[in-house]
Amino acid sequence: MHYLVIVWLLILSSCTSLVTEQGVAAPQPLYVDPTFDGAADASIIRDEANQRWLMFYTNRRANLEGLNGVAWVHGTPIGIAASDNGRDWAYLQDASFSMPVDVPTLWAPEVFIHNGTFHMYLTLVPGIFNDWQHPRAIGHFTSADLLHWEYQSTLSLNSEKVIDADVITLPDGGFRLFYNDEPDGKSIYYADSDNLYDWVDKGKAALPSRGEGPVVFNWHGEYWMIVDAWRGLAVYRSPDLIHWQQQNGYLLAEPGEGKDDTKIGQHPDVVVKDNRAYLFYFTHPGRVDGKPVSSNHALRRSVIQITELQLLNNQLITDRNKPVYIDW
Repeated sequence: MHYLVIVWLLILSSCTSLVTEQGVAAPQPLYVDPTFDGAADASIIRDEANQRWLMFYTNRRANLEGLNGVAWVHGTPIGIAASDNGRDWAYLQDASFSMPVDVPTLWAPEVFIHNGTFHMYLTLVPGIFNDWQHPRAIGHFTSADLLHWEYQSTLSLNSEKVIDADVITLPDGGFRLFYNDEPDGKSIYYADSDNLYDWVDKGKAALPSRGEGPVVFNWHGEYWMIVDAWRGLAVYRSPDLIHWQQQNGYLLAEPGEGKDDTKIGQHPDVVVKDNRAYLFYFTHPGRVDGKPVSSNHALRRSVIQITELQLLNNQLITDRNKPVYIDW
């Protein structure tokens, strides 16, 4: 018996060493908002001045009772969570905005840094509505500290119903902003700028399908776009940010096994660090065939999850059930 105990302890010791060599796995879910339980649409950026990472997110009012229709997705602040390592996140505060008029609904922050100035491109909705039949625009804000944001302009884009901005630096200089144009069947459009302030709309991106919440990034010498296709995440590849080829299938279309990860992944963000690509997404864990398990809160709540991307045969893949060892 004594011999068996010693063998068992040696086995446990070897397993612990293996885990230690890989690091500490990220929790599932990665982040749950403590106020409204409705974290969605994450945008992650490095706050170098304070040696931390910040996650900006739409804070849907999932746990409020007495809201009709989709009013719970309106009246939303932008929450900020902070992390020292990219793995352990805690609520910090809501972002504050100076605006020329009151805009009670804020969605889908895109945070970008250039020459020491932080820029945010944010979906603005001029009210708290019970349905989706209202205008929305993309506003531009700047900040020196990532907490307080000054209004710069509202972008003139293809229509008066646009959402979900994402910005990338162009290879020959300048910037490109991708967004979702809802009147055109929720297609992805884009605009270009030389300075991040003045934008020229260029029309519809050459994608073979529709979607929302685009995120565009450069990895392994190619440009990639991942789009929320409402049945998982569609993936496109491009050599030049103009011509796009869609890969077969959808990421995060099949249910995961982790806590609150058994539904499709939605509205992605990607952080490329040390040549590894981390995919952030949100899920509605309480949805069962579009219906709540037991209450409106269960149906509405959303959480942030993380998985690591891999490149295999020039295709992006991921295993959402595989632990993500991360220490930024």
